[in-house]
Amino acid sequence: MRLSKLSLRTRIFISMTLLVLLASILIAAVTIYQYREEAEEYHQERLERKEERIQIAINNVLKSTTYPVNEENVTLIFRERARIYQISQEHSLPINIYNLSGELLIKSEDDFVENTIDRKLNPLIIDTLTSLYDKRYLVKSEKNDEKFLSSYTYISDSRAKPLAILNLPYLEDDDLITRELLEFLRRLGQVYLLMLLVAVALAYFLSKYIIRSLRTISETIDQTRLEKRNKRIAIDDASQEIYSLVNAYNSMIDELEQSAAMLAKNEREAAWREMAKQVAHEIKNPLTPMRLTVQSFQRKFNPEDPNVHQKVQEYSDTLIQQIDIMSSIASAFSNFAQMPAQKSETLDVVKIVGLALDIFNEDYIIFPSEDHEIIAKFDRTQLIRVVTNLVKNGIQAIPEDRAAKIIVNVFTEQNNVVITVADNGVGMSEENKKMIFEPKFTTKTSGMGLGLGMVKNIVETYNGSITFTSVEGKGTVFTVRFPKE
Repeated sequence: MRLSKLSLRTRIFISMTLLVLLASILIAAVTIYQYREEAEEYHQERLERKEERIQIAINNVLKSTTYPVNEENVTLIFRERARIYQISQEHSLPINIYNLSGELLIKSEDDFVENTIDRKLNPLIIDTLTSLYDKRYLVKSEKNDEKFLSSYTYISDSRAKPLAILNLPYLEDDDLITRELLEFLRRLGQVYLLMLLVAVALAYFLSKYIIRSLRTISETIDQTRLEKRNKRIAIDDASQEIYSLVNAYNSMIDELEQSAAMLAKNEREAAWREMAKQVAHEIKNPLTPMRLTVQSFQRKFNPEDPNVHQKVQEYSDTLIQQIDIMSSIASAFSNFAQMPAQKSETLDVVKIVGLALDIFNEDYIIFPSEDHEIIAKFDRTQLIRVVTNLVKNGIQAIPEDRAAKIIVNVFTEQNNVVITVADNGVGMSEENKKMIFEPKFTTKTSGMGLGLGMVKNIVETYNGSITFTSVEGKGTVFTVRFPKE
């Protein structure tokens, strides 16, 4: 699990615990390193002190010997009265003497550790010893799981002429130091175990204290709503950072209440303005075909026509239909509700579309689907509104210098009803295509630009969709789809 996904309380608890653990591990590591450094320094200093005293004893032997002091008599000088063995016992350190060629001449005792004494020195040791300024060479080695520190120096006569090579093998016995180190680490572990328990308890109470304030703030923020009056946060005995957060929230609440009141007022005003525009637009839609119907009746009325009563009835039905639409709009507005309530009723889509087109007297409106029957569930009034808006939009898109043509078609596609309205108008630019269904958008010099937005809302209410294809300068085809059931 990622640390960022853990709660703040858990992260505080883990952080303090890990801090104590890491500190204890680091101090233990530093302690072990320091003990090892001190042990190595101790062994080197101890060997150096023993070497100085042995060199003094050897010089005394050279001064008191009766043999000529030269390279050839080294063995006789130090075997005389077992002097080399006596020096070794006095200083508790094995002594080996090699000639200048690296061959073993004398050893104070048998191998004090099996196979640790070289019968002949490595030529590298001789060359290195010769090249060093202080003529002293230390070699670290390990045999049989024991560490050795070997010192190589020259035995010289009174004129500083080398006579032989003195080798002092020193066994690094770390038992005492190791015991001291283990004892120190044990005590250090006890102290840090106590500190770990204190840190765990401190982390628990500290995290609980911090989270308590943050939980209060979180719960209050979760309950914050724009549409209601929100409570201010009141926290006592909190840190300065928590107080700053609380003060910022309380200030935001005050500003939010002021903004909410202003926003509600603006929304109410905007809703009234939008409703007024919507109602005016909806009322104008039936008024136009009503006016066209009356004008057509005036031009074509002939009292002597044998079908005069039938035509009067058709005109009357059309006017009554549009008046009913206007009445429903007026009723909805007076009740401060939405536009006429939508209801699902089983109807013949082809027949209703035909009735919607009857209010238009233009000969260029073609409806080839009027002989078919397509049964679906839709609101009769709303379906008429969709068709009349799309046809009216197509009529207004055709320029005066062009032979107008509008084709309305109704057909089924799988389990959907499809209505298409195609015109040969001016089409739409790419920029206008993005905004065509937005309220108040229009490319005409008159009108509120609410028609296509309203059509889209109606169709989507019935789980349908409206799309279009348009070629600028050639025309537009609107396609409405909605399910039969």
